[in-house]
This record gives sequence, structure tokens and C-alpha cells, in this order.
Amino acid sequence: MSYLDNILFAILLIVGFGFFASSVKKIIRNINLGVDVNRKDNSKARWKNMALIALGQSKMVRRPVAGILHIFVYVGFVIINIELLEIIIDGLFGTHRVFAPYLGVVYDVLIASFEILAILVIFAVTVFWIRRNVIRLKRFINPDLNGFPKSDANYILYFETVLMLLFLLMNASDLHLQNVPGGFLHFHKAGSFPVSQFIAPMFNGMSNELVALLFEVFWWVHIAGILVFMNYLYFSKHLHILLAFPNTYFANLNPEGQFDNLESVTKEVKLMMDPNADPFAAAPVDENAVPSKFGASDVQDLNWVQLLNAYTCTECGRCTSSCPANQTGKKLSPRKIMMDTRDRLTEVGKNIDANKGVFVPDNKTLLNDYITPE
Repeated sequence: MSYLDNILFAILLIVGFGFFASSVKKIIRNINLGVDVNRKDNSKARWKNMALIALGQSKMVRRPVAGILHIFVYVGFVIINIELLEIIIDGLFGTHRVFAPYLGVVYDVLIASFEILAILVIFAVTVFWIRRNVIRLKRFINPDLNGFPKSDANYILYFETVLMLLFLLMNASDLHLQNVPGGFLHFHKAGSFPVSQFIAPMFNGMSNELVALLFEVFWWVHIAGILVFMNYLYFSKHLHILLAFPNTYFANLNPEGQFDNLESVTKEVKLMMDPNADPFAAAPVDENAVPSKFGASDVQDLNWVQLLNAYTCTECGRCTSSCPANQTGKKLSPRKIMMDTRDRLTEVGKNIDANKGVFVPDNKTLLNDYITPE
């Protein structure tokens, strides 16, 4: 690479990660619009929860077929991003497969693993696409997903497929140039390519200069695609790729079915049950206290964990398909509630952005304008 290439690559990285950082900042701000709730207790159990569910994907194995395919995509996403670190270093300093001399056989194993995972990701994504668009599972054709949500799911599948294909084509062109008698430019022997070795023959008959140019095209489009994908997550349900970790860490650790009592209601009940209490005595009043609101009509009335949950929702629809009310024909859809909450929260965030950090009432609320009483 020339210095110009290095500079252009650095600019691409700065722009890509800059936009991503801005999006993350907005998400954190929007989540913090919620009512405060303490989820900092029992850190050991919380770390364990995050390790098992977010990192270990323990819930996925409950449905073996879809679960294993999802794990293919997840592991592929995580491990292939390790390869991204090498691409960034190569792009900034003009090196080529910078880790190869230091890792030796381990590097060969890693590259081989990346390629096998890339094929597994393509296979899994193909099955997911068929389930959505050919088999058309009921929860994927529900009216909840009309419009962008349905397209969004397919966009991500196309994104992942193209990124994996670019990765394999990049390796295949690299392998072809590594095998040039006497060597060619900086393409030294490095890596093991169990998949792209079958793609490399397509470059036979081409000039080495053309194959090197194609390698550069695959390389640049691959890294640019990753940065575009990363920034697209802000608008997508696939934001759960990142938010699954804080979501599982801050999850409710209480036993399932246990409800938190409202403090104000608890005080009233205790007062009623206290035989020594004066039923006509006025309750002590804190003049500085802000009157509490009963119930929730907009996103600011929900707690911040609930808003985090809305951002993390994968829109899989399993909650709605298991909802007794929905199964009997009622309009209640837990998935739609989560989606509407996220949409309203996004709208509130845009309102704040447009008004220099202050929310200006827009005569809309989550209840009625997004979620109907029915």
C-alpha cells in the first residue's frame, strides 16, 4: 500500500467509528430518559448471567435446529471480527497478514477456522432466509412486521452473506498470488485456506496484476462493508448483537413471576392493616418531593431497563406466539409493544436532537399514538 492508501484507510476508519460512536451516545442518552432503577446488586450473578446467555448462547440450544444455526452466525461474527483487527493494522501500516510471522501454525489454524465458519454462516443465513421467505413461518409474516421490520431482517441476511463471500474471495485471490513462482509483491506464504483453495482456480489465466487489483477491491469492499454494517445496526433490530451483553447483565434476577410492589401502594396497605394507625391523620408531606405518576403513558415513564429491553428486542415473535391473549385472537402482541416502544423512543431522541438537547412536547404519547388501549 502507498501512503495515500494508508491515509484514505485511516479516514475511512475515523468516519466509520465516528458515526458509530455518535449512534452509541444517542442510544445511551435515550435509555437514560427512563426512570432510574437499581440493577447494580449481586454483580457475581449478573456476570454469570451475561456469560451464559449473551456470550454462551445458552438459550439457543432450547430449539436445537434454529439454535445451532444461530450459534454458527454468532460465533462466525465474533471470531471473524478477530480477523478484522489484522485488517485494520494492515490498512494503517501497509503490512500484509501482519500476525502470520508471529503466530506460525496458530495463524494457519485461525485462518482455516475463519473460512470454515464463513461457510457455516452462509449456510445458516440461507436457511434463515428460506424460513422467512419460502416456508414463511407464521410469526415471520405477522402484520407486526409489515414494512421496514420485514425488510430489515432480509437486509441483514444479505449483508452477512456478501461479507462472508468477500472474505473468501479475498483469501482466494491472496492464495493465488502466494503461489506465484518466485513470489509476487508482498503476497508471502501465510495461512491455511481449506475453503478458498477451491475458489482460487477461478483466477487462473488472469494476469498477476489483475488478481492483485481484485484482491484490493475485495479487501476494501470487505472492510467498508463491515463499517457500513456496524453503523446500520443503529437502525436495525440486530442492535441486539451489541446490547445483548448489557441487557443480560442488568436483567431482573428475581424468581419468575415475582412482581415488585409499588412503594406507595405498600404504604397504604400497611396503614390500613395497622390497628393503631389514625385513619383520619394526614400523611406527612415532603414539600420538595415531585409527585409520582401512576402508570405509564410515554417512554419517559418507563424505567431505563425497560427501554434497554426495547432496544435489545430481536423481533423473533416467540413472545407473541406464546401469548394466550394473542392466541385467542386478541390484538395484544408483546413483540409489537416492544417495537412500538423502540420506535417512540427513537422519535423522542430525534426530537431532542432537533431542539438542542431538550425535549419539546409533540402532542404524542406511547399510549394511544403507538400502542392502542386495546
